[in-house]
Parts: sequence; structure tokens; C-alpha cells
Amino acid sequence: MAIDYLKKILNAKVYEVAQESPLERAPSLSARLKNDVFFKREDLQQVFSFKLRGAYNKMANLSDEQRARGVIAASAGNHAQGVALAAQRMKCRAIIVMPVTTPQVKIDAVKARGAEVRLFGESYSDAYAHALEVQQAEGLSFVHPFDDPDVIAGQGTVGMEILRQHQGPIHAIFVAIGGGGLISGVAAYVKQVRPEIKVIGVQTTDSDAMARSLKAGRRVELKEVGLFSDGTAVKLVGEETFRLTRKFVDEIVLVDTDEICAAIKDVFQDTRSILEPAGALAIAGAKQYVEKTGVRHQTLVAIACGANMNFDRLRFVSERAEIGEQREAVFAVTIPEQRGSFRRFCELVGPRNVTEFNYRISDEKTAHVFVGIQIGKRSDAVTIARTFTKAGFETLDLTDDELAKVHVRHLVGGRSALARDERLYRFQFPERPGALMRFLTRMDPAWNISLFHYRNHGADYGRILVGLQVPPRDKRKFAAFLDDIGYPYIDETQHPAYRMFLSA
Repeated sequence: MAIDYLKKILNAKVYEVAQESPLERAPSLSARLKNDVFFKREDLQQVFSFKLRGAYNKMANLSDEQRARGVIAASAGNHAQGVALAAQRMKCRAIIVMPVTTPQVKIDAVKARGAEVRLFGESYSDAYAHALEVQQAEGLSFVHPFDDPDVIAGQGTVGMEILRQHQGPIHAIFVAIGGGGLISGVAAYVKQVRPEIKVIGVQTTDSDAMARSLKAGRRVELKEVGLFSDGTAVKLVGEETFRLTRKFVDEIVLVDTDEICAAIKDVFQDTRSILEPAGALAIAGAKQYVEKTGVRHQTLVAIACGANMNFDRLRFVSERAEIGEQREAVFAVTIPEQRGSFRRFCELVGPRNVTEFNYRISDEKTAHVFVGIQIGKRSDAVTIARTFTKAGFETLDLTDDELAKVHVRHLVGGRSALARDERLYRFQFPERPGALMRFLTRMDPAWNISLFHYRNHGADYGRILVGLQVPPRDKRKFAAFLDDIGYPYIDETQHPAYRMFLSA
């Protein structure tokens, strides 16, 4: 018998635990994209994601006898907290099976809601299989994270609220896809009430099970999934969610890690809130859709579906956001190892803002520099590379290179037998164009820069590490230079870590 999802969503029992989350216009992002962009703020739910809607609706539709026996779920994140909260409200037993790799903060959050946590296996798949065994052994009711009509209907209330909150024209609603529960519910409601509105799914390039399944016309199981957007890292979508997505969803957009990081930054700038990667997926998809289609002056809604961010990921997000927004280009440049080359290279960079600079002397003839430069659009990287090459500097554009962005940028350096008479100093440069050129023009041309490390961290002052080869006879002249330049500095030449890893 066909399921009447419109009726199920209209009658879903979610508001004993869920709030009708705000639909907020994003002024900065709207101005940049030249469209009216709205965030559906599911990150403001009390468990910081939409997952409590489906979990509660499923459990509210169990019989008294089933609830009395208790429920079980497998989850490493937001679904676990939704089930735990629902069980706490209904005063029923809840067991959550979580992989042993689950961060302690998430385990503690589930325990705080009164649920029993059992750790099993290395992945969600392991935990899921074990949860089914426990369900059979103990006669519990299984609360699936996405492939269940009651769960789908609970998530569908998000779509119901969007149409109630914005009754004017909507061009498209963007929804993150993991297993497909949220988009199935939203699309099932929206397409039956306002069929002219596009429902567009968003997945990561390394966890695109739904996109591949739709293309193949059957469910496709991935061998591996990316873990940055862990909330949508699902190897196999649900049977029912696949059926509904195939029936109601217009298209799927794929985004990468850098685009997600840029979207997290966009949401922060408009709301001062920090989404988890899966929570920002829809925003990243909306941005890519606008760029590819050129759509203008339309209303776009993106569901900000979660904010359970691990704090230790923020530095990575911050670093990658600039590249994801195509505001930073990264290059490896080879310059002659001769006095004045470094200065000539900096003159070519000109007034552009340098975001990173890594260099260590290693060869008597050539020097390899790793440099990041702020750009306005991706095509600027090509122009800059051409400028360097025309000046005789061999240049490799690494802007889209994962190895360079994640690892190589942190590994430039090491000992060098050529770094004789090297002095190591930490400087604070004012974070403005021309500060580096001022340093270079005041420096004696007889001195050689043997090490340089700088990364823009968004502060008023840049923290820079410089190795300078200064002959002992120039001790007084060098002291005068330090006084003249006027930048705060610390002599680190005797620092034990420098002596151990970098000193000649």
C-alpha cells in the first residue's frame, strides 16, 4: 500500500521536542550571490540538528508495549542524541551502539540524556550490524537514522515549515544528503504542495552514494566514504529514501571539502554561528549552483542542518575556507639563489596580499618557495603564474593540489649546510601591504635570507620567522637595522627546537 507522506508529515508528532526553527535571510551571502538566500536554522534545535524530529516521531508512533521494552539505535553523532532526547522525554530505555572511534564529547552528550552507550566496531556499519543483533536478543524496537517512513515524515516537517514561513516564490531548496531521510521528507512534502519549487540535494564528492545510485538506477554501495562531513558519510542509502529521492528530487550537486569550509565561514559571517561540515553542505551546494547556472534575483533556501562541530577542526576549516572560496592561490616557485632574487620576486607579487610564505635555503643555485596569495577569482591564479614564469621564475600552480594544501605547506624546511652564520628571529609585521617590502629594502644587500615562514592568521600583526645570514663582523650594523626597522622581534638563534631541527 502506498504511503501518504503528505498526511504523515502533517500529523507528525515532533513539536513536543522540536521548535519551529527560524528561516533567516543571509544578507552578506545574498549580496554576493545576487539572490535572496535564506538559512533554515535547524542548527538551533536543542540537540543542534534536525535529527530529533525523525527520532521522536518514530518513537511516538510505537505502541506503549514497544516503548516499555525500549529502543535501540546505531549512530556516531546527531541521530544518537535525537534518540536519547526522545527516550528521555518518553521515559523509556534507550541503547545507542556507537563505533569505538566516536569522540568522547559525543559519547558524553548521549549519556547525559540518560541513554546507555555501547561501543562496538570501527565504523557505523559495524555498529549497525551489532545493534540489529542486540535488537533481536533483547526484543527492542529499532530506530533507523533515515530509512523509515516515520523518521522520514518527522524530517519532512522541515519542508512544511519552510513553505509556511515563506509563502512567496522560491526557486530552489537545497538539502544535504547522507542516507536520504531529510531530503526524502522535505521533497515529498514540497513537491506535492508547491511542485514548481526545485529540491536540490547536496553531497560531498567522496560520499556520493545517492548521486551514484540515481545515475545507476539502483542503490550503489560505496567501498569507502570521506569522513570530513561525517554526518553524511553513508556508504549505502535507504531503500525508501532512494525511492522518494528518485521520484521527487530534481538534481544533486557535489561539493568538495574546501567548498564546505568556505560555506561554514559564510554562515559564520552572516549569523555568528558555526556549523558542522554536514550542516553547511546545503549552503555550499547553493553557492555552486548559482555559480554554474548564473541564476539571479531568485529566492534560495538552504537547510543549515547541524552544528555539532568538533572544536579541533576549526583551524583546518579556517585554513581551507580561503581556497574553497577561491580567494587564495598557492604556488611553488623556483627562483635563482642569488642576492636580490627574493626582493625581485616580492616586487612581482606587488600590492597583492601574501597569505603564506615558506622558504628554506637548500641549494647553491636555486631556491624553492611555497607561497599563498589572496585572489579575487580562480582565473587570477593563472594570471599570477604567468607573471612569475614570464619573469624567469619556474612556477607550479598548487591551488587545487590536495597533497600540497594538507601536507607539503607544513614540511618546507629542515637543516641546510648552506645556512652558515644564520641568525633566527621572530618578527611581528603589521598586517598590511608593503610591510615585507619595507623590511627587504632596509636590509643590507650583503645579508642573505636563508629561511622565511609566514602564514596570515587574520590578526592585526603577522607572525614571521626569518633566518638571516649575517657575518659576525656586521654585528653592530645588524643591531642598527633591527632598531631602524621598528618591528617587534625576538632572537631565537639559541632556541633548542631550532638547534635540533633547523640549525646548520
